[in-house]
Amino acid sequence: MASLQISGSVRFEPVLGFNRTRCFRPIGRLGLPRRFSIGRPLFLRRSSFSGDKIGESENEEKGFMVDAERDGSGSVLGFQLVPPGVQEILSTSSGGVTHQEEKSKAIDEAEMAEFGVPGSRAVEEGLAEVGIPSGKAEVINNIVFVTSEAAPYSKTGGLGDVCGSLPIALAGRGHRVMVVSPRYLNGTSADANYARAKDLGVRITVQCFGGSQEVSFYHEYRDGVDWVFIDHQSYHRPGNPYGDSKGAFGDNQFRFTLLCHAACEAPLVLPLGGFTYGEKSLFLVNDWHAGLVPILLAAKYRPYGVYKDARSILIIHNLAHQGVEPAATYSNLGLPSEWYGAVGWVFPTWARTHALDTGEAVNVLKGAIVTSDRIITVSQGYAWEITTVEGGYGLQDLLSSRKSVINGITNGINVDEWNPSTDEHIPFHYSIDDLSEKLKCKMALQKELGLPIRPECPMIGFIGRLDYQKGIDLIQTAGHDLMVDDIQFVMLGSGNPKYESWMRSMEETYKDKFRGWVGFNVPVSHRITAGCDILLMPSRFEPCGLNQLYAMRYGTIPVVHGTGGLRDTVENFNPYADGGAGAGTGWVFSPLSKDSMVSALRLAAATYREYKQSWEGLMRRGMCQNYSWENAAVQYEQVFQWVFTDPPYIK
Repeated sequence: MASLQISGSVRFEPVLGFNRTRCFRPIGRLGLPRRFSIGRPLFLRRSSFSGDKIGESENEEKGFMVDAERDGSGSVLGFQLVPPGVQEILSTSSGGVTHQEEKSKAIDEAEMAEFGVPGSRAVEEGLAEVGIPSGKAEVINNIVFVTSEAAPYSKTGGLGDVCGSLPIALAGRGHRVMVVSPRYLNGTSADANYARAKDLGVRITVQCFGGSQEVSFYHEYRDGVDWVFIDHQSYHRPGNPYGDSKGAFGDNQFRFTLLCHAACEAPLVLPLGGFTYGEKSLFLVNDWHAGLVPILLAAKYRPYGVYKDARSILIIHNLAHQGVEPAATYSNLGLPSEWYGAVGWVFPTWARTHALDTGEAVNVLKGAIVTSDRIITVSQGYAWEITTVEGGYGLQDLLSSRKSVINGITNGINVDEWNPSTDEHIPFHYSIDDLSEKLKCKMALQKELGLPIRPECPMIGFIGRLDYQKGIDLIQTAGHDLMVDDIQFVMLGSGNPKYESWMRSMEETYKDKFRGWVGFNVPVSHRITAGCDILLMPSRFEPCGLNQLYAMRYGTIPVVHGTGGLRDTVENFNPYADGGAGAGTGWVFSPLSKDSMVSALRLAAATYREYKQSWEGLMRRGMCQNYSWENAAVQYEQVFQWVFTDPPYIK
């Protein structure tokens, strides 16, 4: 078993033999009282443990004192870590009484700032500093996000946005939250994102892929969240988290297997803020990259009494990616042989590569669906779509069998980053109360792109990956038809080289109407969102979608294909509703065809030109929508309550 080093002088080693659950009240950051549950047969002891007495550290001023909590028989239940020097005062303040709650009370009453142990008044002030009302101080859950990316540290799409924002919203509501993600270093300026993360000095050994792999943990505490980064040489390479210009990395199964094993150990071995997260943790595993976590909980830990009170929720952001590899790779995953059935997968005959191909494979996402306690998708519409043949990608029957525990919760957006009244990336600011400056944003965008400055001309934008999912082929097919109309069209994105070349050729052919920006640029995406009148999203499937939410917040009208989260979030315009006042926030077209899309765009452009009052109503209704992460967090909390109501799905 791995040993644990804290502050260089106090060494802890895992010890089997205890199996109790108690609630302690450790001293956390800002002096916030934290409720911490220990319920694993694996506790920490000091190397100088002698008999029933906890020895003192040889270098006390650099380490932590360890306070043993015992039951009535004298058996050790667990330990509390407190700053050096505080223990002596605790003893005198409590009159020698050793019960945990009385010691905690003594801390509040003493309010000894010199030891960083504030009392109730300082606690209130600390809570106010991070925007947490005092009524939410008690921790509701110990939540562990496991994800392949989390903004701003790493991001390729919506997954990074979710795992960079939702944890902060949940922490703001009183939960204790850890995010576990790889420490990617690719030799670019992006490496600076990890500059403030410090090596915790904790090393563990992961048994997988036929050998032992040592991983370490880096940590940054920011916005009320413990950001934990798994460090291993396989995460240090040029490219994005999944691949480079030559394609996906061939060892992704290895890299994300390491992530899952390390994430399962993190709540047990990392004393963040003085206390580990412990066994009664709620794991939120995101997509296939984290999909081994619920399988490991069921196959590797619970049979030995560890994590028996933990729960796992699978969050599906994109079902199309499932972590499928040849069946022979099962032995690499570090799972018992009898658990092959959880991830075993057989492709249908038509999907096999040749006559001798048996179609046998391992499917990590399938295993997560089988073993997780509940499942969340990133919109209500997508929760239904994944149970259909069209949207299930071969897993529809399995997902249908678990329909009773599937919920759809629409993603939120960062309302501080995406705020037209304060956005640092746009040249003029406006709000729902004063829309006049939006037109200036449009004219500034036209000037920046070298287009004729025509405020009366409808301007259509597209922001996203240039691939089949996003419906780029549909835009390509309709391109020349659209250019006949009196419009301007701007696209920002990268992806398939074929579509990148098409964008360049369109710009050459239609110099006064079309602009294509190959690549991705955050400031430019903000300026397009603010400057355009219409945002087009013809996605074939879209689990949630964020760009339409950004667009509505900026008073830009979305025209979207009726799928997944797009259908959930965009209400079709009805000019005759409410006695002629109108209703809706955009246009939702279906079926997915060139004619259907072009008709919707032409209707939107005509409304912009001819019905200014209706257009302003569309803008204001969109800007009124509440898609904050705070709103999403409340819905997640309801699922958290449900998941602990029942015993673990796999005992």
